[in-house]
Amino acid sequence: MTTIEAVGHAPAALGECPVWSERDQALYWADIDGRAIHRLDPSSGATMSKALPGRPGSFVLTTDPNRLLVASEHELVVLDWSTSDVVSWRQLEKAGTGNRLNDGRCDPAGRYIVGSMYADTNAGEWTGALYRVEPSGDVTTLCSDIGVANGLAFDPERQRMYFADTPTDRVLVFDYDSDTGEATNERVFLDYSSLPGKPDGACVDADGCYWSASVYGWAVIRVTPEGVVDRRIELPVQKPSMPAFGGSDLSTLFVTTIGAGGTVPSEPGRDGFQPGELLALDVGVRGRPEPLFPWIGSQ
Repeated sequence: MTTIEAVGHAPAALGECPVWSERDQALYWADIDGRAIHRLDPSSGATMSKALPGRPGSFVLTTDPNRLLVASEHELVVLDWSTSDVVSWRQLEKAGTGNRLNDGRCDPAGRYIVGSMYADTNAGEWTGALYRVEPSGDVTTLCSDIGVANGLAFDPERQRMYFADTPTDRVLVFDYDSDTGEATNERVFLDYSSLPGKPDGACVDADGCYWSASVYGWAVIRVTPEGVVDRRIELPVQKPSMPAFGGSDLSTLFVTTIGAGGTVPSEPGRDGFQPGELLALDVGVRGRPEPLFPWIGSQ
């Protein structure tokens, strides 16, 4: 039986984007509706939080130990962890459209791949897009007409990029060239329509298996590179949002969950757990280190 515990501090409104920092030996994660990024030191249990002026859909660690690059509302901003300063860096979309940036992570070469969505998911709008952001600041649109950008993960050994547009109930896979950042040969990797929940955030483990948070489905699943679901782990909360491996040997699976935020209320948790809590699971496999976004001087 998988051991599950709640770690960190009080439940998030809309927990997302857990990222393990090998450099800090700490886990960072976002509370989108709480407009904050948190950091947990698992060895001591201590947490620290930094407030943001907008909703942080995702973020990446950079080669500068003090700087996080955050996808907030319609733009990328730089959060200086040491001073709490937040500075605008690149605008990806126009303000005031109803869109906000959402899921994102670094590709194996350190580019920031990040998607957007219409913030009111009840509206049924398909105005999101998927962007590739170079360390130089150059931006390329990879896909458009997206409902809710999610499920981004990379398998460098198989030269793959995974991506899920949540309302479609599908996880896609692309051939991905890390040298150029080009994604080609789009195809369906997993049809979620017969599974509980919908595809949300994801990560890839050391064996190349894809771990997907089944939002609304009370579970995380592991999918082999061949597209076969070989594990389903029941969780005590309805809306897990994203898994990430962390800990000193990358053997702990951290899972963020959605609490009082979002557009659809969460059902009460089970067995004493609360929606929005950060979960830690022992799943018997290890993850991969996260690439860093190259921070070039003051940029």
